[in-house]
Amino acid sequence: MTDLLPTAGSVRKALADLLRPRRPLAACAFAVLVAATGIGMFTAPLLGRVVDLVAAHRSIAVPVVLLVGVAVARGLTQAVGRFLVAKLGEGMLATLRERFVSRALSLPLSTVEKAGSGDLTARVTNDVSVIARAAREALPELGGSVLTIALTFGGLAVLDWRFLVAALLAAPVQLHTVRWYGRRAVPVYAEQRVAVGAQQQQLLDTIGGAKTVRAFGLTERHLARVTDASEHAVGLTLRGVRLLTRFFARLNLAEYIGLAAVLVTGFLLVRGGSVSLGTATAAALYFHSLFGPINSALALADDAQQAAASLSRLVGVAELQPPGEGAAVPLDGSVKIAGVHHAYVPGAPVLREIDLAIAPGERVALVGASGAGKTTLGRLVAGLQRPSMGSILVGGLPLEDLDRRTVALVSQEVHVFAGRLADDLRLAKPDATDEDLTQSLARVGALGWAEALPAGLSTVVGEGGHRLTATQSQQLALARLVLADPAVAILDEATAEAGSAGAKALEAAADAALRGRTALVIAHRLTQAANADRVVVLEDGRVVESGTHADLVSAGGRYAQLWSVWSESRDATLS
Repeated sequence: MTDLLPTAGSVRKALADLLRPRRPLAACAFAVLVAATGIGMFTAPLLGRVVDLVAAHRSIAVPVVLLVGVAVARGLTQAVGRFLVAKLGEGMLATLRERFVSRALSLPLSTVEKAGSGDLTARVTNDVSVIARAAREALPELGGSVLTIALTFGGLAVLDWRFLVAALLAAPVQLHTVRWYGRRAVPVYAEQRVAVGAQQQQLLDTIGGAKTVRAFGLTERHLARVTDASEHAVGLTLRGVRLLTRFFARLNLAEYIGLAAVLVTGFLLVRGGSVSLGTATAAALYFHSLFGPINSALALADDAQQAAASLSRLVGVAELQPPGEGAAVPLDGSVKIAGVHHAYVPGAPVLREIDLAIAPGERVALVGASGAGKTTLGRLVAGLQRPSMGSILVGGLPLEDLDRRTVALVSQEVHVFAGRLADDLRLAKPDATDEDLTQSLARVGALGWAEALPAGLSTVVGEGGHRLTATQSQQLALARLVLADPAVAILDEATAEAGSAGAKALEAAADAALRGRTALVIAHRLTQAANADRVVVLEDGRVVESGTHADLVSAGGRYAQLWSVWSESRDATLS
């Protein structure tokens, strides 16, 4: 059962925070849109003037020339205004996206695993796309429509207040329609976005575990789950479509009521001599010109509801308090593990009664058979997961109270990010100087090959760039560790190139990277254990031995057996 990431209850504060540094741009965009709309307001009176001139058999050259000028000026200013509004929306979206990614990357791995990667993927793809479309298209159009509506009603009042009263007869129907739609659409679209996330997660689970699903004969069960998730998402989408159809039907009714009222009012006023035929024509054109903006503004409520639902999902993650933000820095690198139990599945403990104290600067090697719990203990100390029971303190402080850079983990699986090698290194320390980069590479023995790359540290590596060897990738990860400079470092088989030519180079690099800091080394090669200050042996999730390499070998216990088997296999390989 997944535990989806949070959704924000309100996005007003987040929008205000995003808009605050862009107020000059917002003011400029608003001013240009007002100018564009104001220029367009001259169209109806000019056309009414044309009608009066034709009725009087007089020349219409002047108003026609003015109409052309109005069309050109309005087109130019409207284009500029919409560009500025789109720029404003894109800028706010870019900042929100950066906050979202920053928070998502800082979330504990256990939180992401509980939510499922499908939920996170849906937010950063589907939801971002919905908001981006609203920022590029809906927001500029909505801004222009609202201004047009406001100024057009003002224009009707200037012609004759009775035209305004007639036009406002459509307002109750329109307002009722918007309120009716809003109450029903917001929850439907919010639920639909959640359903899409759950659908993607189920697809990822089924496809990602296809081999296991087939092996245990669970194909039909998983297909049924995918079908149920898809039907739920489709059902909610169809509910939204039905709501939208009824929404537009009610808007059409409002149009007919308003236009009929304006035409009847114009007829009565012209017959009574209160206004000219041209004025009545201008009033009818004004109201008719409202059809587009009003329908656009109200129809854009649909896009707004979807964008608001998606925005609340992004803001929900962006506003999460990241672990360690503004937290304390420990006085030392000591680690104290007390009474730790942990189980991924209830009733199946992986760690039991772990009590371990590591002094500042001490290097401890964790050894044991596969499945003994070494990696799990390393993940707990790194703060990637919380223990089911017990406590872990670093420098006397709980992990959740620490700056998240206090403890760093380097695993066997290293990712080389696409981009310049220097940028890849600066992921660990964004403000690192070029000298910092070269020193970190030199410390782990990687400066030689790094400077020999076609463009040195500016060489593009990773996907689509220069491919690094496994040894070079691990050295890169260790150089990042040096730059990050954590108080406690955890190496989870980070030098597991056991049979490769780079094994000794990696061990030397790891020794250099760990120098001067507390270290927990999950040893794949027992030579790492032999060089550690202390060796801790895990078996079935318990600590069964602890001591120096020499003491444990002479004790003839579990570690001595592991060392004997390791030595024999190494000698056989060398011979």
